[in-house]
Amino acid sequence: MSTARGRLRVYLGAAPGVGKTYAMLSEGRRGRERGRDVVVGYVETHGRPRTAALLEGMELILPKTIVHRGTTFTELDVAAVLARAPKIVLVDDLAHTNVPGSKNAKRWQDVEELLGAGITVISTVNIQHLESVSDVVQDIIGVPQRETVPDEVVRRADQVELVDMSPEALLRRMAHGNVHPPEKIDAALANYFRAGNLTALRELALLWVAGKVDDQLDRYRAEHGIAATWEARERVVVGLAGGPEDDALVRRAARIAARTKGADLLAVHVTTGDGLRGGDPAGPTRHRRLVEELGGSYHQVVGHDIPRALLDFARGVNASQLVLGAPRTGRFAQVFSRGVSIETNALSGPIDVHLVTHERARPPRRRAGSPAALTRARRLTGWGVTALGLPALTTILYDLRDVLTLPSHILLFLVCVIGVALIGGLWPAITAAVAGFLLLNYFFTRPYQTLVISDLEDLLALVVFVLVAFAVSAIVDLAARRTREASRAGADAEVLSTLAGHVLRGEAALPSLLARLRETFGLTSVTLLERTGDPGPDDSDTWRIVATSGGAPSTRPGTADTDIVIDDRLTLAAHGRLPDAADRRVLEAFAAEAAVALRQERLRKEAERAVPLAEADKMRTALLAAVSHDLRTPLSSAVAAVESLRSTEIDWSPEDRDELLATADESLAKLIRLVENLLDMSRLQAGVLGVSLQPIALEEVVPHAIDELGPLRDRIDADISVELPEIMADSVLLERILVNLMSNALRHSPLPEKVLLTASWHGEHVEIRVADRGPGIPREAHERVFLPFQRLGDRDTHSGVGLGLALSRGLAEAMGGSLTPEETPGGGLTMIVAMPIASLMPAMAADEIAEA
Repeated sequence: MSTARGRLRVYLGAAPGVGKTYAMLSEGRRGRERGRDVVVGYVETHGRPRTAALLEGMELILPKTIVHRGTTFTELDVAAVLARAPKIVLVDDLAHTNVPGSKNAKRWQDVEELLGAGITVISTVNIQHLESVSDVVQDIIGVPQRETVPDEVVRRADQVELVDMSPEALLRRMAHGNVHPPEKIDAALANYFRAGNLTALRELALLWVAGKVDDQLDRYRAEHGIAATWEARERVVVGLAGGPEDDALVRRAARIAARTKGADLLAVHVTTGDGLRGGDPAGPTRHRRLVEELGGSYHQVVGHDIPRALLDFARGVNASQLVLGAPRTGRFAQVFSRGVSIETNALSGPIDVHLVTHERARPPRRRAGSPAALTRARRLTGWGVTALGLPALTTILYDLRDVLTLPSHILLFLVCVIGVALIGGLWPAITAAVAGFLLLNYFFTRPYQTLVISDLEDLLALVVFVLVAFAVSAIVDLAARRTREASRAGADAEVLSTLAGHVLRGEAALPSLLARLRETFGLTSVTLLERTGDPGPDDSDTWRIVATSGGAPSTRPGTADTDIVIDDRLTLAAHGRLPDAADRRVLEAFAAEAAVALRQERLRKEAERAVPLAEADKMRTALLAAVSHDLRTPLSSAVAAVESLRSTEIDWSPEDRDELLATADESLAKLIRLVENLLDMSRLQAGVLGVSLQPIALEEVVPHAIDELGPLRDRIDADISVELPEIMADSVLLERILVNLMSNALRHSPLPEKVLLTASWHGEHVEIRVADRGPGIPREAHERVFLPFQRLGDRDTHSGVGLGLALSRGLAEAMGGSLTPEETPGGGLTMIVAMPIASLMPAMAADEIAEA
């Protein structure tokens, strides 16, 4: 049986002198006082009296000496530690570089060797020696770090404890001579130990430990099946332009997201004009694949104003950071064109914007031509009002030429131009403004019925009229255009966001996608078809319906109103109105994501089918190993005893004959128990184990279970109150559970320690506790002890096939109870059997459990 890996505990400090070695030695002394096997492998006291005092009374492994270039050095003697084989060893300075000629180049490699041998190691390291922050530390203190340790080594540690001290307190320690000798204090204070340096290093240490805490929290939530989010995730959005520079942008954004544990990475491509022009929604693009490989999600939104569309998307997903590419343009060029990145940064508000320049970054593309702001009917109406309204107004005002002044005529014409702008948009309004200028000049400006203007004020009034008419027309058209774009962009963004959300969630994604597609475009039915073979005489025979939503589905491509070809084998067929160009591109996006959803669904089903097969194969392999190993010993003993009794060459005495018969009887009894456990486990897994639930009293079951232990019964200290309520259980199965648990506890409890058996009432259950004083098991291995054929920590080969705990939990759950482990206060393991109280359990529920 392979040796379990040792545990690593690291004391992390921001700087030398904060007390890492002192804390490590203090922990070692506490462990030694508690009876733990602790030795000191290597410690550097640096001449500090209080640290050296902690070594008194500790067992030391003498370091080995190595001569290099005429100088003698001392290093950790790994071979001596392995030969001594302690439970815990203290090794200072994890990042230390060994002297040339040593077995390993780095001390952390020595530590890995000790951990592999099953020895627990307690070590120390400073934040400046971690590989990931060594360049940052060099910028802070101005000295390169030659001794580093990979971050992964420290992150894999079972426990990382921060030894923290404020810069002021550390400087006081320096001044008192508790860190360096007096002759080195001034130099240290003038260089490394400056308040600013220490503050920056302290911040690095706190941030690194915070990341380690996040890892521990994630493991805890995974081990306990906690799916709910406990804190808001940070989201990093990267804006893509569709060019080669996007690769660098995506990778930079991924690195930014990786700095915060659990951060989401979202890439968005804003396409201008109609629908999804400029993208490739029918299949994953290179950028989409890169984003997904880095653990992010890819999105496309539609918007004419790229900066606003980017920020709308970022605010919609509650993003905290936005990464954009910035072209290498000079200040003079930025005066005439701020660019998307600069404009987005100006409008970002609370969102942090990272502008990334790159050699392959290209200048911003020219903005695509704007689509028509108004419908064709409204534009035709505007032209009609211009053609009919202006002559009619001129006719009416001509008769009032002597009553009204020129400014009044101009105002009335201006009202007409504004009306045309509101109805027909920009070009009808501009035409109306020019025509109004000519009509005012010809009919209402002296001299009449000529294009000559005699009065300068009249000329100024007409010029102002044209300018105001142009300005009002442009504003009205811009407002209408923005309204139309916002409506279209909002609708497309909502559709695409919902589309991506359905696929990412993965729950019933394909039916939900098709239903969403049908509702969005008002279709009567949507069907995803898959080719099942080569085309035959009747093409419908080669297609099958994968999923459908709505009315009668299509049976093959060509029978629907719209066919979207996804690839050689998949086609999306839709019945209903014909989509326009923009809608078709959105349909293609839906079709592509439907194919992704189909692949995800099939992969999930294949994985689900593979799990029981893998478990069965694992069980079969373990069973064969157990039968070949654990059943062989009692069988061999029984056979040897019987053959000895049958032998005629030896005249056995009555005492010897009785001993051989007892050996055969004990071996056969052990075989019977092993076979019964195997049969019961197979019945449990097949769901055919017979369970007869009855109200029973614990004081009636526990004595019988203790008697089954034979001579070991005297090591059981039972305390069962007669006032406990009756529980609903099968007395035979409960007795087997208790015998298994007590036998396991006795096997691991050192003499003369006893196993404690107690019971107590908790809510709707009675909890039976079997507590031992053995070595216990690590918390992360609590669930592994319930795996069939698992003997965690057992080194003997006479303890059965490892079914005791697995069978006990299965029997408890079959009776509606549970079996869970916890640590015994003071050391050891406690097994808790929780069984429902009979008086609180409806008869129907008991029958259902019995049937199950």
